[in-house]
Amino acid sequence: MGRCRNSIVVEAPISEVWNTIRDFHDLTWASGVVTSMTNPGSLSGDRPGARRILNNVFDETLLSLDDANRTFSYRVDDGPGPLARGTVRDYIGRVHLLPVTENATTFVIWESTFESPNDRAISEMCNPIYQALLVSLRDHFARAR
Repeated sequence: MGRCRNSIVVEAPISEVWNTIRDFHDLTWASGVVTSMTNPGSLSGDRPGARRILNNVFDETLLSLDDANRTFSYRVDDGPGPLARGTVRDYIGRVHLLPVTENATTFVIWESTFESPNDRAISEMCNPIYQALLVSLRDHFARAR
């Protein structure tokens, strides 16, 4: 089983960070990374089963959203290269927020697990994307302060 795991500390309270990222359809905070987003279907971005297509190539479905534990998970249904349908199985992404109580900041973990004949190719594609998303999230709050 392959795995990607990235994290960052965001200089904002956990409630603010969670309110910014909990809507699966709202990636305005990631404008430098996500250039387009469409939401096929009628489900809102806080309902399991909601779908989104990012940058015209990543087709994803929200699996769970847990406000109490500040986490959500999603499945990649199709994507470019090593993430193409039929090439990778059971690609599950998860975002989890934890409070850093010492200074009222937020520790954000973005990770995924998957089954593939080429775990390395997926990791090489996804780790930089997760890192860019996390930096974009951190910078979003830095600009707001």
